[in-house]
Amino acid sequence: MSYRKEKLHSLTGIDLNAISESELKKLCNKFLKQGIHGLCFSAYDEGQEPGDNISDEQILRKLNIIKPYIKWIRTFSCTEGNERIPVLAKQLGLKTLVGAWLSDNKLTNEKEINGLISLCKSGHVDVAGVGNEVLYRKEMSETELIDYINLVKKEIGNIPAGYVDAYYEFSSRPELSDSCDVILANCYPYWEGCSLEYSLMYMKQMYFEAKAAGKGKKVIITETGWPSQGASLRGAHPSKENALKYFVNAQNWSFEDDIEMFYFSAFDESWKVGVEGDVGAYWGLWDKDEKLKF
Repeated sequence: MSYRKEKLHSLTGIDLNAISESELKKLCNKFLKQGIHGLCFSAYDEGQEPGDNISDEQILRKLNIIKPYIKWIRTFSCTEGNERIPVLAKQLGLKTLVGAWLSDNKLTNEKEINGLISLCKSGHVDVAGVGNEVLYRKEMSETELIDYINLVKKEIGNIPAGYVDAYYEFSSRPELSDSCDVILANCYPYWEGCSLEYSLMYMKQMYFEAKAAGKGKKVIITETGWPSQGASLRGAHPSKENALKYFVNAQNWSFEDDIEMFYFSAFDESWKVGVEGDVGAYWGLWDKDEKLKF
């Protein structure tokens, strides 16, 4: 079967039911070679987890693996060596959505916010993400979060700033949406138990709900993906084949409608098993040994 670039851009969705796994892999590689918008990136090696310091060497090793295929990276923290990721990414010619990790710890929040502001002022940030799912985790009030967003916006000039969370948080919190320059929405059909068959349609619905909440502001899909292994969640079944199909449909829509989308994630990370269950370790396009899955 032939998949030319023109065909990929003209479709609203690709019927993948009759495609073999080898054809799926070829199609995934075509999208990567064209260059996808971006990837969620963390540089932890096997055996590391948040709290461990990461080195320039491991950051550069992993960045150089994914660099040929992306325009942007998204990061999650501005401490413990993570603040070096946007600096090194900029040296490689990549654009950056840089996140400050917020929690219920005010001391670490101050370090993260100061780190984000410093990176913005040094020219290493294209979009600033003030917090990631801190409301979803119920670790901070909406008022506290908006105060952090306003503090960052006051310090960083014309760099757009927003907050990252599930798409529905923005429609249910109009004051939060109003405080953001850009709506940074995580859209996961898998985590809502949606079957692969309807996942693209459902992700589009999530995106347009965030778009409505933003009242004309830009919406960036800051996370979406599908696990290649692990336990099912209602109608959502992890598998290598389903992960390939989801990636193809997500990227096809991104190309076709010019949707800015950060795919989650670059690499499998074993430490996430404890946080998300067994599926947590299998969201990467590359496995934990840095080998491309397809």
